[in-house]
Parts: sequence; C-alpha cells; structure tokens
Amino acid sequence: MTADGYRVRLAENGRELIKRACHDEAPDLLILDPDLPDAEETDLIKKLQERMPLMPVVIHTFISDYAAYAEMLKTAVFVEKKGSSIELLKQVVADILKTSVPGADSIRPRLRTDQL
Repeated sequence: MTADGYRVRLAENGRELIKRACHDEAPDLLILDPDLPDAEETDLIKKLQERMPLMPVVIHTFISDYAAYAEMLKTAVFVEKKGSSIELLKQVVADILKTSVPGADSIRPRLRTDQL
C-alpha cells in the first residue's frame, strides 16, 4: 500500500489500534485483520464505531471467518484473503476513499492498517 502512495500505520494489538485511531491523527480508513492479539474483534469494531462513527472499516479476512462477523456486514466492507486479494483490497480502499474523503481524487489520503 505504501508503494501506491498511501501512508500506512500498523498496530500490533487492539489497544494500540484504539490509541492510534482515537488519540493520534485520525485515519481516513481502517483495514482490520481480525487476528489482533488482546482484542475481540466485534468489541473492537463497536468501540471504534462509537468513537468514530464515520470512519470506514474494511475487514480483510478468510471467507470462513465471515460468519463470525455477520452482524458487522452493515457497517464494514469485507475483502476475502485469497490469492491476489491485495489487489482487490487496494481497489476497495480507493473506491471507499473516493466517496468518503473530500479531495481524494487529487491527493493520496492517509491510510491506517494493521497486519496487512
């Protein structure tokens, strides 16, 4: 993602993710890999949505994990991990940012991600 001009910030665990997203410079988008230590993913996303309800969330996970996150289908975009899923992930990110970040067509927006 950095090669495409995005600024990427990584979080090692759920606590760091909340700190970076809510206390540091706010991200334009969050890509979440559900395998974060010290965090239950649904609780983590609920916390983020309570504190930052307009922040888009993309969950990058395996298809077998979708059922566990069914309640989040209305509030997050899922991108399945498989083969060249990074290309699909890049396209989804670009599409979301074009519609949610003013001026995204003319500048490369900030992007935060964890464990890509």
